[in-house]
Amino acid sequence: MARFELKLPKMGESVAEATITNWLKEVGDKIEADEAVLEIATDKVDSEVPSEVSGILVEKLFGKDDLVQVGQTIAIIETEGGVETASSFLVDKVVEDEAAPAAAAEIEKTIDAAKETVTPQDFSTSDKFFSPLVKNIAKEEGVSVAELENVQGSGKDGRVTKEDILKYVDDRKSGAVAAPKAVTETVKEVVAPVKAAQPVVVQKSQQAVPVSVNGGDEIIEMDRMRKLISGYMVASVQTSAHVQSFIEVDVTNIVKWRDKVKAAFEKREGEKLTFTPIMMEAVAKALKDFPGMNISVDGDYIIKKKNINLGMAAALPNGNLIVPVIKNADQLNLVGMAKAVNDLGNRAKAGKLKPDDTQGGTYTVTNVGTFGSVFGTPIINQPQVGILALGAIRKVPAVIETPEGDFIGIRQKMFLSHSYDHRVVDGALGGSFVKRVAEYLEAFDVDRDF
Repeated sequence: MARFELKLPKMGESVAEATITNWLKEVGDKIEADEAVLEIATDKVDSEVPSEVSGILVEKLFGKDDLVQVGQTIAIIETEGGVETASSFLVDKVVEDEAAPAAAAEIEKTIDAAKETVTPQDFSTSDKFFSPLVKNIAKEEGVSVAELENVQGSGKDGRVTKEDILKYVDDRKSGAVAAPKAVTETVKEVVAPVKAAQPVVVQKSQQAVPVSVNGGDEIIEMDRMRKLISGYMVASVQTSAHVQSFIEVDVTNIVKWRDKVKAAFEKREGEKLTFTPIMMEAVAKALKDFPGMNISVDGDYIIKKKNINLGMAAALPNGNLIVPVIKNADQLNLVGMAKAVNDLGNRAKAGKLKPDDTQGGTYTVTNVGTFGSVFGTPIINQPQVGILALGAIRKVPAVIETPEGDFIGIRQKMFLSHSYDHRVVDGALGGSFVKRVAEYLEAFDVDRDF
């Protein structure tokens, strides 16, 4: 009988984990090669995990909403029709060589006997979320709900992971923490302790500030993406010392040029010409001039990025935010930039982005002017050190300097709002960078081809 381990595949250069959002197959279901088994979600993109083989799904190692690392086994598929016994994670842990079946059988008998004496646990009494796998391990090892609530989780939002509970069990067996008298003493005699990297730290649960709710209020749980965005925004503010610089830009020449060529551009290239690729082109040029803005921070180290990969924040129809990335933006001409902007924007709205489309950004641009905002103070997309907000383009009266003197005229103007990380970017660099972007925009050649 052949057992195939379905692992979480690599989904991009810097994608390390994903959340299981839905199982498309249940234990006992037949699966064809390349057929989707489950749905997953990374930080920004949802996708499916197909099977590499045909067979029967015999075991699911993670449940819905569990966080899984790239390369971890998420399911077992029997490829020859039989179902191999794998009733607990303990057996899987021990059966690692050809001599193990007899030992595994003995362990299973011991565990089964121990299970009969364990009082069923009621996890509904806990306010914390525990994955099915963690619950099963807790039940197998006689870890009470009260104990589990005091295990510090290393997963997303402080969730207790498989590694956390196994470490706690290991520490109990070694005497590092006190263990309750239970059937785990019997199991401990035949199962080797599981190694773990981090010591268990017990933390006091923090009570959230209560919110007053009356009968007319509607309570709506955040969706998965909104929870992720919420966590990232708070973490970014706590990580980076945010400073802002603002500059007003005269983009009259750009507005006139676009009005003149947009019809011919769409006819020749089959693409609409918006202001975004023009702005992106200027930002890419400025990043080449000021490479100190094209960096990331890793603890006490600064990583100078070789490539200029521009993230473009986009609002989704459901109100959430996604940031697809234009790779090697400085190597694109205006046509190439327009095609990249339109392609990523359209696929973002249609939910067709791939995980790698949102990875590897080195600097981000967000267009707050789309919603009429004159300027804003955007939050840095970690681990980057800067983000530029494009304000709305408005007709305003302005002083125009000419050789014959100054006069008042109607001009098209906008604000650029630059947020940067004051830990590594001082005002001179942050201000000079946004000023250079403005200079490129104001010096736009109205006679240029596209």
